[in-house]
Amino acid sequence: MIESLKKLIREKIESEFNIEGLVVEEPKKGLADISVPLFQYAKLWKMSPVDVYNKFSTALTMIEEIEKLEFSNGFLNIYLKRKKIAEGILNSVLVNQENYGQSEVGQGKTVVMDYSSPNIAKSFSVGHLRSTMIGNALKNIYKKSGYNVVAVNHLGDWGTQFGKMIVAYQLWGNEELIRSNPIIELQKLYKRINDEEKINEELTQMARDAFRKLEQGDPEYIKLWQWFRDESLREFMEMYELLDVQFDSFHGEAFYNDKMDRVVDMLEEKGLLIVDEGATIVDLSASDLPPALIKKSDGATLYITRDVAAILYRYETYHADKLLYIVGNEQQLHFKQLKAVTDLMGYNFDLEHVNFGLVLVDGKKMSTRSGKFTRLDDVIKQAILDAKEAITSKNPDLKDQDMVARKVGVGAIIFNDLKNERHLDVDFNLANMLKFEGMTGPYLQYSSVRIESILKENELNLKDLDASYYEEDHYFEVIKQLAQFPHIILKAQENNAPSIIARYITALAQGFNSFYGKQRINVEDSKHKNANLLFISSIQIVINEGLRILGISPLKEM
Repeated sequence: MIESLKKLIREKIESEFNIEGLVVEEPKKGLADISVPLFQYAKLWKMSPVDVYNKFSTALTMIEEIEKLEFSNGFLNIYLKRKKIAEGILNSVLVNQENYGQSEVGQGKTVVMDYSSPNIAKSFSVGHLRSTMIGNALKNIYKKSGYNVVAVNHLGDWGTQFGKMIVAYQLWGNEELIRSNPIIELQKLYKRINDEEKINEELTQMARDAFRKLEQGDPEYIKLWQWFRDESLREFMEMYELLDVQFDSFHGEAFYNDKMDRVVDMLEEKGLLIVDEGATIVDLSASDLPPALIKKSDGATLYITRDVAAILYRYETYHADKLLYIVGNEQQLHFKQLKAVTDLMGYNFDLEHVNFGLVLVDGKKMSTRSGKFTRLDDVIKQAILDAKEAITSKNPDLKDQDMVARKVGVGAIIFNDLKNERHLDVDFNLANMLKFEGMTGPYLQYSSVRIESILKENELNLKDLDASYYEEDHYFEVIKQLAQFPHIILKAQENNAPSIIARYITALAQGFNSFYGKQRINVEDSKHKNANLLFISSIQIVINEGLRILGISPLKEM
């Protein structure tokens, strides 16, 4: 409601005086509810700010939500009918519950999101967490904004590394060991063949030959590849279940093997292919980009060929209006080339690379070779153990301690990732993530639990409520925050930025806790008490919905 009022004020003044770019803002606490700076127009029209105030004021007289207008230090200050507006906002939250902030801006449009995409026969690492959780949050944000979303997990299930895996298994593999602990054993084999080929060049050729047989459909090799894929996917699904992440498709790289010839033929038909030193390329110099390599000199197709095939499939199968790729910063050139190639083909796909930074430990890039935090599974288990220790020390009689610890531990890891602007690197420090104060997941969950404990002991009666209390600053400042939620969702969607929601619900929780420190909730006067209960109920609804969108479970006790 506040945002729509600001928009109405802007439109009224701009249309009345034929101007553009009017600034309508919310000043600092203790001042007016909304203000308009006048200096720019005083200078433009060569008149005093008071005269500009008098002109602008005439355009706002018919807006019924305005209590009064006032000139102060070069600003048009607007005071709202706080009681009326507060009632409207709080009742809207209470009536709509988790649907508060829902919009239809994406009605009738489909977004295909490509995220997570771990490699087969390798552990799901902390490094995969960023793509997975940013993608999951964006899926929820877009759905909240009315879009149809197709979530695609483009598994890394093809490539020369599978030739290596097959050779390593044939030479040193133990089926029983692999079945008992598939990913760890497969990774051991992969590491061994990489080490061995440094002193035995024949292994490199054997791996190439094995992958060629795999590409040609050798039944034995296909069976091994399928086994490696199935075992990997089984472990990945356990991780996705723990993170509460779901996908609509697990079509990986292998799925597009029989779809790449069509891409090459289309590029050929349009006269886009050039043979350069034996390799087949598309010249992208008109876009100030290096050439896109379509085929190597040995005729093998490459990632960009496969990605074009994937785009065409998604466009034709899902009728995608928008394609999002949630992939690290280091792939920016690849996606610029991908967009340029499809543009040259005559398409104009709305294709966006949602890039993100690295996960750092002690300021250094996380490496699987370091042996520190290589498996996300190990990290989450440690987070859950640490969370349980902290929870039981605070509340030893808590029921379902394991469930609560799991949700706190997982939520802490997710929030630590999403609170940061995605293009920045993320510091991975479990001790900091699990703190119950500051900008953390446990702080938000605890704020909601604090409200829950009050509501559990008191029943809200809307018929016995005095809304005039909401006119006081310490109420109305938080109510203005609640009013922003629909706007925050749209802003997060437009910028593909879950961090906008993370920062918003943190500020809202801080607003509540500040209020809680000033104002007794369970007062004797029933009208005041019910005003308080409606107020904190609305705060909890929005915090919990914000957490849900980010992929974090709200709690009732902790």
